[in-house]
Amino acid sequence: MSERVNVRVLLLVGDQAEIVADVPPEERAEPERYPAAEVAEAAGLEVGELPGKRLSAAVGDDGRLTGWALV
Repeated sequence: MSERVNVRVLLLVGDQAEIVADVPPEERAEPERYPAAEVAEAAGLEVGELPGKRLSAAVGDDGRLTGWALV
């Protein structure tokens, strides 16, 4: 079973969503970008609803996140 982490969508940049760990700002790494449409569809949201949302995601063997869900 893959590990799940809590994340937050900071903002949209074109067709990409900037995602960070849902931890205090001083503990965050640099944002990573994921296709906004992919994240929104998996979470059952419209793309425009993503900024500010808290989600959980599965961490793949390559460190990439998948399996987005609202928390």
